[in-house]
Amino acid sequence: MFYLWEVSNAVSKPNIVIFMADDLGIGDLGCFGNRTLRTPNIDKLAREGAMLTQHIAASPLCTPSRASFMTGRYSVRSGIASVHRTGVFLFSGSSGGLPSEETTFAKLLQQGGYSTALIGKWHLGINCNHSNDFCHHPLSHGFDYFYGIPLTNLRDCIPGHGSVFANGFKMYIPTALQFIGIALISLKAVHYLGLFRGPIRALGYFFLMTSVLLGLLLLFWYNYRYLNCILMRNHTIIQQPWIYEDFTQRFTEEGKRFIKRNSEAPFLLFLSYLHVHTALFASQTFKGKSKHGLYGDAVEEMDWSVGEILHVLDQWHLSEKTLVYFTSDQGAHIEEISINGEVHGGYNGIYKGGKSTNWEGGIRVPGLIYWPGVVEPNTHIDEPTSNMDIFPTVVKLAGASLPKDRIIDGHDLMPLLQGNAVRSKHEFLFHYCNAHLNAVRWHPGNSTSIWKAFFFTPNFSPEGSNGCYDYHVCFCQGDFVTHHDPPLLFDLSKDPEEKNPLTPETESQFYEIIQVIQQAVNNHTTSLPNVPNQLSLDNILWKPWLQPCCSSFLQFCYCDHEAEENKDVP
Repeated sequence: MFYLWEVSNAVSKPNIVIFMADDLGIGDLGCFGNRTLRTPNIDKLAREGAMLTQHIAASPLCTPSRASFMTGRYSVRSGIASVHRTGVFLFSGSSGGLPSEETTFAKLLQQGGYSTALIGKWHLGINCNHSNDFCHHPLSHGFDYFYGIPLTNLRDCIPGHGSVFANGFKMYIPTALQFIGIALISLKAVHYLGLFRGPIRALGYFFLMTSVLLGLLLLFWYNYRYLNCILMRNHTIIQQPWIYEDFTQRFTEEGKRFIKRNSEAPFLLFLSYLHVHTALFASQTFKGKSKHGLYGDAVEEMDWSVGEILHVLDQWHLSEKTLVYFTSDQGAHIEEISINGEVHGGYNGIYKGGKSTNWEGGIRVPGLIYWPGVVEPNTHIDEPTSNMDIFPTVVKLAGASLPKDRIIDGHDLMPLLQGNAVRSKHEFLFHYCNAHLNAVRWHPGNSTSIWKAFFFTPNFSPEGSNGCYDYHVCFCQGDFVTHHDPPLLFDLSKDPEEKNPLTPETESQFYEIIQVIQQAVNNHTTSLPNVPNQLSLDNILWKPWLQPCCSSFLQFCYCDHEAEENKDVP
């Protein structure tokens, strides 16, 4: 009860600091068993706070996972769930994003008097109808200050690191050119034989338009870096393309300055790292210093950044007034191999699979909560928890009310953290692959078992290969998956590696378990609203009129205003 008294009386409206890594494997941290990467500052959060050992990302991909994190809701409820292959936003000139109707924890804290800042990656859209309406921008979703990238970090953003899109373009463009050539020759022959009586000029216009569109596509591809690798301060583009040199140091200094500016009033700082999403990078101070190449260098640089923020909290006597949370948006992207053959993906420990899959390696992520005087050191919580739980946790701590007009899928973590509850409120967790319900986790109230049923699994080969390497990520439908009837069933309490699927012969209650899970699916499905799909083809395609550009479009959208803007940092 001492800790509960501390929260309710001694720490009114605590500060909130959130660290989110990108594609970090649960096995990449010392506190989760890594013995070769040096992560002393992140390990401190575990040693002096709480470890959530079964902490689950609501999605195995960046955009839907972050939408769920910000809203406390499954991303399918907000339309951030694709019915096509592409499950994330890839272009800054797209119209999709986190809908204005959604309420983020940042917005509720802002309304409650908090100063709020997002430093780093957003990946939830920018504009809707024109290039400066900022309908999906962080400043439209509860953040007072934004310094970071509105999209994501890709190989295409660093020259010489290869391309995420290369295989697709290599595959489809020659085919398109061949099709145009064959069609042109065929139509010319048809016209010569008198079988086509229309003007030959119409054919010329058709192929001229086709060639122009193909030319624009090639122009966009070869200039992806200039059009999409954008650094912004609030609504202003300050680097296009961004410069990787000392990127993490700049993010860290922005975070430290924000804390110092707001040391006398409650604040929310969300430091959303680019590490360790490819393209990998590290400053000269860290490059070549780890035992795991550039990936290890990036992890250790991120750990340094966490340490810098913790030091500032200590320096300004804010540690006991601040809840600190560290996580990753999904598991390590094990398919990542550099163009030079170096492994650029992380390590998911004993867990199978990785990013883009709902095997445990794709969704079981680090969950660390540090709050001196409130969360007891060396606390281990082995119950299922979700990154959606941060929404109700911080909203309640801030003294705000949870929205009553929508379903919130997350649950307040404080009862577990303070020892006032021993069971998670998550009896069921639903695991989506884009818009497709992929698997369900069931933790019965009267059992130690944690059942996990898969309705389909990716055609993924974890041993002796790199998963879905040929396609960069695993897809969720068609020939890329295998459906299971009855569902594939595991007991994670006994088989966390998901090696041994159960059968009616090996589990006497097999059909009863599947029946309960199916009823939960039915109940869950009826609760889903009919909302616009933010990841429809129309919403994810590049629209030139939505393209953010800090200079003339014909000048390839180039600028570097970082030095000038630094003089006027708010």
